[in-house]
Amino acid sequence: MSARRPAKEAAPSGAAVPVVLLIDDEPMLLEALAEQLKESCRLYTALSPVEAEALLRLRRYDVIVCDHNLPGEQGLDFLVRTREAYPDMHRILITGYASPEFIAMGKELAGLAACLVKPVRAAKIADAIRAATSG
Repeated sequence: MSARRPAKEAAPSGAAVPVVLLIDDEPMLLEALAEQLKESCRLYTALSPVEAEALLRLRRYDVIVCDHNLPGEQGLDFLVRTREAYPDMHRILITGYASPEFIAMGKELAGLAACLVKPVRAAKIADAIRAATSG
């Protein structure tokens, strides 16, 4: 996957679709999600927070969708930092932690539009992206 081009081009020509940065350290999952989400957003992918930082300097994103378990930095910590640097960008966290306290803390600290608990299907991610960008 290229760091400078979208993993998959977005949907029907002329349709306004959100530009999304998806961060997960599992390449096969990124590829599968890119295929499944290609009709609902213009998706860029990163395998780590470091790679995501480089992409954030190249363009504007409407939404960041980030896994919590990442190499080098927890996803929630990364989203807290992006909230400070890019306050108008929507943030969605994907996590295996179903604790209501963790989810509430994440929403407060990172200003999350959504916190999705694994396992999560691409359709649920697309719904969360749509909800975040439609309001």
